[in-house]
Amino acid sequence: MGLYLLDYGAGNVQSLANSITKLGHKFTWIASPGDFDKATSLIFPGVGAFETAVDGLASRGLLEPLRAYLRSGRPYFGICIGMQVLFASSSECPGSAGLGVIPGPIERFDASDKSVPHMGWNLARRVYPEQGMDSEDYYYFVHSYCAKYDPVAYPEAATWAHTITQYGQELFISTVQKDNVFGTQFHPEKSGAAGLALVDEWLRKSEGERATLTNSSTGPPPRLAPRAEQTLTKRIIACMDVRANDAGDLVVTKGDQYDVREKADVQTETAGAVRNLGKPVALAARYYEAGADELCLLNITSFRHSPLRDQPMLAVVRAAAETVFVPLTIGGGIRDSVDPDGTKRTALEVAGVYFRAGADKVSIGSEAVYAVERLRAMGGRGDGTSAIETIAKVYGRQAVVVSIDPKRAYVDESYDGPRKDEVVRGEDGKAWWYQCTVSGGRETRDLSVGELAQGVATLGAGELLVNSIDRDGTGMGFDLQLLAIVKSRVRIPVVASSGAGAPGHFVDVFRQTGVESALAAGIFHREEVRIEDVKGALAAEGIPVRRR
Repeated sequence: MGLYLLDYGAGNVQSLANSITKLGHKFTWIASPGDFDKATSLIFPGVGAFETAVDGLASRGLLEPLRAYLRSGRPYFGICIGMQVLFASSSECPGSAGLGVIPGPIERFDASDKSVPHMGWNLARRVYPEQGMDSEDYYYFVHSYCAKYDPVAYPEAATWAHTITQYGQELFISTVQKDNVFGTQFHPEKSGAAGLALVDEWLRKSEGERATLTNSSTGPPPRLAPRAEQTLTKRIIACMDVRANDAGDLVVTKGDQYDVREKADVQTETAGAVRNLGKPVALAARYYEAGADELCLLNITSFRHSPLRDQPMLAVVRAAAETVFVPLTIGGGIRDSVDPDGTKRTALEVAGVYFRAGADKVSIGSEAVYAVERLRAMGGRGDGTSAIETIAKVYGRQAVVVSIDPKRAYVDESYDGPRKDEVVRGEDGKAWWYQCTVSGGRETRDLSVGELAQGVATLGAGELLVNSIDRDGTGMGFDLQLLAIVKSRVRIPVVASSGAGAPGHFVDVFRQTGVESALAAGIFHREEVRIEDVKGALAAEGIPVRRR
């Protein structure tokens, strides 16, 4: 008897397990329907699509035992999908009914005034300020669908609302609480110290207290209006390019225009060697403690055998996930492949292994370019086989990042060709459009950055990581013109990358392009700029950031 965790078979549930272990609590996994009878408290963490979660529970014979558990009055804590399945339905999949514990729908965000998915750190404020959790802590959200807070349209669902969160001009329920049920739309296991404290608070309650939760004692739920200020913060991401050095050890490296080796003509002991800026797990821990909002690990080395046999990289992910409680993106090798013995591996299978190891998102590079080329050849419709489509269908589009590597393609100032709408004219009289590349920037393709951005969004990408080969390692600042083109083409979050050299460059990119987050690598690794320096500069300019 005791605490059990429910795993429906998809998504990163290991992070929640790591959090509970970190807090000093013990748990058991639900392994069969009969385990529900043994549980005195149950946590259902999950990411992914509503349909996948419901079908996954049903196919494992866990759906009806879960219903029975909820009716029994024993404590339940649902996270993300674990909260959404409590509702009656979801517009994400109209054919799949939810558990119906909460009489209301899950609906998609309005994307007319903002990027969707809602991704990042946002505030949860109490519906009833006199009760419950701290209303001024930031928590990490990543979702395209939500339970909208509307006491007029959904009065019964609104009575379950414990906190609400604002995105754009929409208010949605960020936590539910009533009787034995508690649920969060955000991911406490990825919300740093605030999230860990929330989980610990629930676990330290007696089981009697967990089973008798309340919101308001009198009166209907209040009608609340959106506030003028936006509370979603801008994210600062620390990126680590990981590859094997000449001795075969995985190290964090950084290149200039993608060259990661020390200059061979310099008389030093490391001349010509892979640049070594630290060990990936140790650096990840350092950035977490420094206040990074997310971490990104990109495997830029050639796989020894196949992505699923690259055990050192999987070990890095597992170890980092045990000490880092913010989102972790993994890139490199997320594609269809064939093992040396002829066994075929799909991108979906590879992504699943990394999710189970502790990743929250996967980054796709060259494969995304090829997928968009097929999309355009087929008249703008995907064939359902690309890595983007297959992973997004199972795990949700919020789990799929596409990493873009464009470079300038110079043209005459009078250029009037097919990419004329994307031509940039510089003050020096030069003109160019941004051409996409594959294979780490070594090969160009007949595809513009705008065409690629629109294509991957159509296929199901949830976020774009926009690199700049021309700016990489220069310290001259982000390529604002490149980012402006991408932002004008899509309604999904965009991460700015390449070129940052000072805190002011982060201020510029957020002020002038509207991107949701910005990433840096070398300046953080070499401690030329600290994450706190960046956040201090942003806060001084009135740009919302999460401060520890």
